[in-house]
Parts: sequence; C-alpha cells; structure tokens
Amino acid sequence: MTKQIKITLVKGVAHATDRQKENVRSLGLHKIGQSVLREDTPVYRGMADKVRHLVNVEEAD
Repeated sequence: MTKQIKITLVKGVAHATDRQKENVRSLGLHKIGQSVLREDTPVYRGMADKVRHLVNVEEAD
C-alpha cells in the first residue's frame, strides 16, 4: 500500500499568481477547508511546496 498525504486548502487564491492557482486546481482543491488525499510522490509534494503558504500538508494514516 502506498503512503498518502492529506492536503488542505487553508487560504483563498484570490491574490495568488496564475501559476499558483493552477497548482491548487491541479491538486483537486476548490474551496477553503477542502481536503484531498494524494499519493506521497515527488510530483504532489512539489506542487504542494509551490503553494505551501496556501495549503497544509500532513501524513495520512
């Protein structure tokens, strides 16, 4: 079984750059407070790192 991470959108994207908005949407996030589970791969870690001021990332059990 692969490890997963839980990514939660904690701030809005109103004043974010277009690239940051695209990263948030690519992660599957639409509303503040929404969480998604993604595989713990370098791709998803990198996307979350680019918008780390907008999201919280934690290990999922």
